Amino acid sequence: MYKVTFKFENSEDVSVFAAFGENLLEVARKTNVAIDAPCSGNASCGKCRVKLVGGTLDSKKTRHISEEEYQGGWRLACVSTVCGDVEILVPDIASAYRSRMKVADLSSPDEIRIFEDLKGQVLEAGIQLKNNLEVASVQMDPPSLDDAMPDNERLTRAISEITGMSLVRIPYAVMKKLAVVLRESNFDVQVVWRKNANDVFVYDVLKKEENAVAAGFAVDIGTTTVSAIIINMLDGSILAKGSSGNGQIRYGADVINRIIESSKPGGSERLQRAVIEETINPLIDTMCRQAGIRKDQIYRMSVASNTTMNHLLFGLNGDSIRTEPYVPTFFKTNSMYASDIGVHVNPSAHIIVAPNIGSYVGGDITAGAFVSMIWNKPEFSLFIDLGTNGEIVFGNSDFMFSCACSAGPAFEGGDISCGMRATDGAIEACTIDKETMEPTFQVVGPEGTKPVGLCGSGIIDVIAELFRCGIISPKGKFIREGRRVRHDQYGIGSYVLAFEKDAGSVKDVEINEVDIDNFIRAKGAIFSAIRTMLSYCDFDVSMISHVYVAGGIGSGINMKNAVRIGMFPDVPLELFEYIGNSSLAGAYAMLYSTEAERKVYEVASNMTYLELSAITSYMDEFVGACFLPHTDASLFPTAMEE
Repeated sequence: MYKVTFKFENSEDVSVFAAFGENLLEVARKTNVAIDAPCSGNASCGKCRVKLVGGTLDSKKTRHISEEEYQGGWRLACVSTVCGDVEILVPDIASAYRSRMKVADLSSPDEIRIFEDLKGQVLEAGIQLKNNLEVASVQMDPPSLDDAMPDNERLTRAISEITGMSLVRIPYAVMKKLAVVLRESNFDVQVVWRKNANDVFVYDVLKKEENAVAAGFAVDIGTTTVSAIIINMLDGSILAKGSSGNGQIRYGADVINRIIESSKPGGSERLQRAVIEETINPLIDTMCRQAGIRKDQIYRMSVASNTTMNHLLFGLNGDSIRTEPYVPTFFKTNSMYASDIGVHVNPSAHIIVAPNIGSYVGGDITAGAFVSMIWNKPEFSLFIDLGTNGEIVFGNSDFMFSCACSAGPAFEGGDISCGMRATDGAIEACTIDKETMEPTFQVVGPEGTKPVGLCGSGIIDVIAELFRCGIISPKGKFIREGRRVRHDQYGIGSYVLAFEKDAGSVKDVEINEVDIDNFIRAKGAIFSAIRTMLSYCDFDVSMISHVYVAGGIGSGINMKNAVRIGMFPDVPLELFEYIGNSSLAGAYAMLYSTEAERKVYEVASNMTYLELSAITSYMDEFVGACFLPHTDASLFPTAMEE
């Protein structure tokens, strides 16, 4: 066994023992050391760069590290194996993907606006904002020698008198505390229950003076980021809001790599632990402290996530999702409880899951489509969710079609040499001077934060500006020269956004022709999916009355630039509307309103899923869209005017 020491720029060293020949990236994963590996370790992305600062390491040379960098100690963790005691520096950029846990300031109206707006829209649609959770005072006669009825029967009789229901179910967790609580309260208590058509289920029995809160937990499990809220189930108010990076990301940036990892021995268990024990449970702990409630006061949970994330959350085998005929274990389920998967809320909490539509259109899109209100409007609208993948819904109150396009992780910075998530140091917006070719950009983080890389919205801006300024051709090749444009020994051109002395990383922040080509393919996948869906329905873009854009990348998107590069259709900019995290908002609606939950299921059942790979015209559309903005310039008259 050899000692492997991981060193960091801003935190303490982490040491572990590893066997001879053990892969360095796998050692890091087992030690919970964050090293970015969007390709899940197949050496195609080049993001897992670490520096050998002591000892020995068996590491192959790759195209991602120059000879000079290799001589300086830089290695890819995924192609390196342990062959002796070794010290490894993990630079900040390698762990930048791990989004820090953030808890929102609820005093800011912007943090809860989407939920408040949604309540108004739901009410306008005639949906009642009410659920079947209640907190009630229950008073009983104390037992005596003349009245020796057992505690559970005494409570059951009292609840039956109040509710008119003969069947009252009391779970073990309540039975365990019942005797103490009843006697300490002189048999005058508060009870949290769920009243169904045929029975009453008792979640909790509390002392009279205790602060009885019936809380619910709604979570959007994204491939990259997990976002959640805790609400008061009685009035729908937001008690806490937070987000955290999905701990599964060290097993790959996209769902395919996660599925492959899950099919390995113990893989499903590793991925389930990563999202529950490393992500969701710590998030619940922090948010409960903010809300001032106990975890066991969360009596219901709702989940909106893509089909793969749903399967990995429940520890299910997801391999059938990626293999023909692409049939998952479930589209709909209402039989899961918190105790089944070890989520730190009330063990009897029921888990509501937004239904999936297809293997690659999940509950996050069903929930988002509900929030967009497409299903309640006569005009034709387009709903686009941009995240690690792209999902699209088109329709109105009469019909809806949905599809998913394999855009890859480019929108989250994957497949881009300087790409990163929207964390500190990410360039999120950029303009370029047409004459001097000098950039001006905004960086995520406190004032003065130096640029480290490009996040999705920044990549869109940079490519759009390079094209507008005539620095790159429609094929994404550099056609102008200047101090910020250079070519490597293979003739591949690149544009330098920040030279090393001005950057927060160990090298220049630049975007090259390979990056641009990867992104053109990603944006081409989005636009060709839109065109294919419209054509399938015998529609064209002129019939679109509204475009709703959702997802983490959407908040920073310059819609004009997205049209300029041919990612979105060339319709009037006023038709575009960013609606935020519609997946989480939909999970909130399902949690708070039983009628909204039923409506989401109805929306799912009325939505037709298109498998793009089965439509012969899709590939032709995709090839045509892999230019800036498109091979058919007439599709983008506004973009071509500039």
